[in-house]
Parts: sequence; C-alpha cells; structure tokens
Amino acid sequence: MYAAMAAFVGVGVVAEVAGLRSFAAGRADAAEAREVDIANYQFTPGSITIPVGTTVTWINHDETPHTVTNVDQPQGFKSAGLDTDDKFSFTFAKPGTYDYICTLHPFMKAKIVVQ
Repeated sequence: MYAAMAAFVGVGVVAEVAGLRSFAAGRADAAEAREVDIANYQFTPGSITIPVGTTVTWINHDETPHTVTNVDQPQGFKSAGLDTDDKFSFTFAKPGTYDYICTLHPFMKAKIVVQ
C-alpha cells in the first residue's frame, strides 16, 4: 500500500514539475516575440521595451514599400524594401537603445529599448 501511495505521489510531483516547465516555457515564448506594424507611414508602436533575446517582426500594411533600418549601430539591422504584407524579423541579442527609420521615408522614426 505504501509503495502504491509513494508511486501516486511521485507521479503527481512529476506532473506538477512538467506543468511548471510548460508554463515557464509558454511565458518565455511570449516574451521572445513582438510585432511592429507599419501602416499610414508610421511604426506602431513607436517605442517598445523588450528583454534581451526577443525577436521583433515588422509587418508592412501600407501599399507603399518601406524599410526598417537601425541608424545608430553599423552592426545593427537593415531590411530590404518591404512590399505590402512583407515581414522582417530581427533578434536583439544585446541590451541598448536601437533607433530606426524607414530609409525611403526618413520621417518615419521609432525605437526599441532592449534590457
């Protein structure tokens, strides 16, 4: 009887640990992906703060091509021209502030703060 009870408790502990791991993985996945919309000649949101390791994806919803280009760091990011519904993604591996623009429309400015 004690062996069966110990086995039952052991299975419960394993299930609980697995559940916590799954929950933690789900939260990590949620923190590691963000989207920025390009529409009406602006980036939305215009400023975001994200943890290191987050992948940001820009999606062009305009009928006009746009780019996503980091202006401060030569080792930063630079997309090709994005047509309607095209996407560009970049994973931020280092903390810092990343200002970026559309090189085709330099008045389009935004920034990402990586902590």
